[in-house]
Amino acid sequence: MRALVVRGLLHLTAASLVAGSLALAGPASSQRTANGFVLEPASIPVAKILRGGPPRNGIPALDDPRVVAARDAPWTDAERVIGVVRSGQARAYPLGVLVWHELVNDTLGDLPLLVSYCPLCGTGMVFERTIDGAVRRFGVSGLLYQSDLLMFDRATESLWSQVEAAAVTGPLLGERLTLVRSRIESWGRWRERHPQTTVLSSRTGHARDYANPPYADYATSDRLIFPAPLDPRYSPKMPVVGLRVPGGASRVYPAAELERSGGTALGHFGGGPVRVRWDAVTATFDVDAPAGVEVIEGFWFAWAAFHPETEVYVYAPGGSPMERPSLPSAR
Repeated sequence: MRALVVRGLLHLTAASLVAGSLALAGPASSQRTANGFVLEPASIPVAKILRGGPPRNGIPALDDPRVVAARDAPWTDAERVIGVVRSGQARAYPLGVLVWHELVNDTLGDLPLLVSYCPLCGTGMVFERTIDGAVRRFGVSGLLYQSDLLMFDRATESLWSQVEAAAVTGPLLGERLTLVRSRIESWGRWRERHPQTTVLSSRTGHARDYANPPYADYATSDRLIFPAPLDPRYSPKMPVVGLRVPGGASRVYPAAELERSGGTALGHFGGGPVRVRWDAVTATFDVDAPAGVEVIEGFWFAWAAFHPETEVYVYAPGGSPMERPSLPSAR
């Protein structure tokens, strides 16, 4: 299998992954650590925390980044971005930059934001980075859980699962981050809807080839670089959008089911009406859901791994959309 990660991102081969996992376990009597982080106690299986290759901060998060007006941005209309709106201000974060940095500590309006992107799971998520009244800054730990990015806050060195939006080790174990609604779409489409938007600059202070992603065809293949539970109902990289109530129910809408429905699904979730749309031409989800519902875009395998009991939207030909509990996931 040809290498999927190139141009300076140091990821593991199968042999080194096994060796790294064994080294992580360490002697049974010692406290387990990896990349300088204490892993116990933890809310996730410590044996499934894997080194991704780079050391902590080997993938450098961006702090207080430079932003530019839309007219000064070098991006083509096809460039994919994570878009956020706060108090009437819009900002876009190109995936061409995020794939190299994964985290951006930013402020939009009066809101300190953490913009995150895990290329391995296709998950772009934006959080408030104020915890218990203190604004935190986050870095990339170089560790993974179920193929997903583990972040760390620099003040306490707690590890945070991106998809779970929760601290899984450290002094803040069990704390949750507040998600901020965002969307992934093309730069051209975002700019049309938000002509006054600002956008993350490619002048980051780091020497990276932002025009060329380092993961080759990873997003379009069925291959995983790192292990995660697989649910065979859909291909691993099927685009999905998931809805969840923190600590409660979850539901996922696979792109394939939305295409069968004509692109739109209507229903109820989280105490209110829901409308989910999928544009197959632009590969874009659009979601209307109650304010308390978290909306997460990503790959099917990642959503299913973290939400094995999720409801799955299934199109019912000739009738109303049907939602059903998922079958037990394949492991």
